[in-house]
Order: sequence, then structure tokens, then C-alpha cells
Amino acid sequence: MNKKIGFIGCGNMARAMIAGLLNSNIAMPDSILASNSTAGKLEAAKRDFGIGVTSDNKSVARFADILVLSVKPNKYKEVIKEIRNDVKEDAVIVTIAAGIKIRTVEAFFGKELKIVRTMPNISAVVGEAMTALCCNGQVTEEELKDVYDIFSSFGMVETLDETLMDVFTAASGSSPALVYMLIEALADGAVLKGLTRDKAYRMVSQAVLGAAKMVLATGKHPGELKDSVCSPGGTTIEAVYSLEKNGFRGHIIEAVQRCTEKAELLGIEMNGKAGSE
Repeated sequence: MNKKIGFIGCGNMARAMIAGLLNSNIAMPDSILASNSTAGKLEAAKRDFGIGVTSDNKSVARFADILVLSVKPNKYKEVIKEIRNDVKEDAVIVTIAAGIKIRTVEAFFGKELKIVRTMPNISAVVGEAMTALCCNGQVTEEELKDVYDIFSSFGMVETLDETLMDVFTAASGSSPALVYMLIEALADGAVLKGLTRDKAYRMVSQAVLGAAKMVLATGKHPGELKDSVCSPGGTTIEAVYSLEKNGFRGHIIEAVQRCTEKAELLGIEMNGKAGSE
């Protein structure tokens, strides 16, 4: 990819993206520039990746053909106000913030720009992210493919209508936290019955990883795969019965619903701030 890529913010997600870009040879270190307010994070990025670093967000905006805003949602208004006169006219702005709509970003910039809204999850750190993306009408197919390729370098990517981005945030962006809770609970149960904690975490994590791969590799309905493990009168169906009796699936569905509603609320709040500009 013959593009200069800038990152404003150099936290875990930016680092995961940079690692994916370099490991897949989509970009070279001299075509990446990152900024951050913390000197230690910049030093670590320069040491680990050999990329350019700076404490000046405006320098990154002037440098980048593809500019990734990898800061917290509550920092978007402040950062965009700082850089909006420095971005290239034909730059593609990539957002990775939950709840922030494309029209909100457009309003913060106060002018027409090419904007791609994305939502990767934390599994980008190990090259196994699930990312959804959508864009405004200014973005060309070729430019969208460039962004698609960036996110494909550290996981799977799906294009979605923007109306579905908030539910994607719940189903994939936030769901790793729920999976971590499941792993912890399964391990706690194993520890209760005598397994050491380190072995319990390792065994349970591999079981979860393998189960997820089975869904992706076979294309079978998760219920069908569940049934294939449940022998009549066996141990697994006893565990399934216990979870069903206590409303396991209902609680998970409600969690996704609540998370989606929170993402929608963040969007409403941020759009309100944009409208007050």
C-alpha cells in the first residue's frame, strides 16, 4: 500500500494495528507516524516497531493519507478541533470509537471529508480481531479497500450499514469481556474441584478457542455443535441443564441489549455535542 498512515493515540489498539500492518507488509515503518501525549508510549512504539513518533497531533494530520483517530470517544471533539485545519483535503479519516456516528465526526470537522467508521475488538492484540466498518459517500471503493486491508491484517472484517454498528459493538466489540468472565467462571469451577488455577485457565481457554474455531470452520449452527457434545444422560447435558435453569442465555441476550443501548446513548450524547458547535 503506497499510503502514509497516521495514528493519533498510540495505545493498545493502535499498537495492534501497527503490528498487523508491519507483519503483513502492508506498510513499512517509514510510512507510519504516531502521536501520543505520553512519552513512554511513543518511546515504546519507536523501539518496538521502528515507526516515526511525535507528541504533535497536527504533524500526524499533515503527514497522513489515512488518519486513524485512536483516542477515547470523549477526546474526539477536542482532538478534531485541534487538527481539523491540518488534515489533507483527500485524507481518509478512520474512527475506532464506540457510539460516534459518521455525521458527528463530519460536524466536528465542519467540512466534507472522507470518513470510515470502524469497530475492532481487543483481540487485535493477538491478530484475531473482528472488525466492522462503514463509510460516508466521499470514500471511494479503492479507499475503502485500503482501510479494509489494514484491518484484515490483524483479523476478520465485515462491512455493515451504519445502523448496525451499535449492535456490532455489543456483539463483538465488547463481548470479549463477557468471554473472559466465562473463562474465569469455568476455571473457578475447575479449581473448586481440585485443578490448579494455572492449568484451569490454560485448559479452559484452549477449549473456548477450539469451540469458536469449530463454529467458523464447520459453518454449523452453534446449537447443533452443542447437541453433538451432549450424550444422553451424560455429564455435558447436566451442565447445560444447570445453565438453562438459571437463565444463562437470557442473561447474555440482555447483556447484548444493554450494551447496544449504551452505545446508542453515547452516539446521541456525542451528536448533541457536535450540534452545539
